[in-house]
Amino acid sequence: MGGGVLPPPILLTHQKKDLEGLAVTETDFGGPMRAGQKGFTLIELLIVVVIIGILAAIAIPKFANTKGKAVSAGLKSDLRNLASAQEGYWVEMKTYYGGAIPNAAFTFRPTQGNTVVMVSASSSGWSASATAPGSPQTCVIYYGSAPPIPPATTDGAVACS
Repeated sequence: MGGGVLPPPILLTHQKKDLEGLAVTETDFGGPMRAGQKGFTLIELLIVVVIIGILAAIAIPKFANTKGKAVSAGLKSDLRNLASAQEGYWVEMKTYYGGAIPNAAFTFRPTQGNTVVMVSASSSGWSASATAPGSPQTCVIYYGSAPPIPPATTDGAVACS
């Protein structure tokens, strides 16, 4: 037989009047449909829900990864800012700050929620670590003669684990 195109299916409708006297079209599926009214079929709605679910399954893990990168960037930024504040403190006091953070005697303030701890400090070097709540990541830095804190291997460079 030939490869012709099939005609679209024919939907038989019947005109009736409802209780208010308005014209109602009844389809072969038995449900009433007011004249001119349009709507979505159940299968169309299910397809949309499935598509939204697929998009959410792709987007949610990417969002979680982005949040982790933002936390890491905040910790690194805090430690770089600490290094600048330590240099300013050393110029004035000829030693590096080794007390609690934050402190009125020291100008550095970490990002809200982050914790920065001075591990060691002397007149020839210092080391510190930074953590964020809810994150397993820890970032560290050391400078001068202070012993490196793993995973830091380079003087003055921030390293995270």
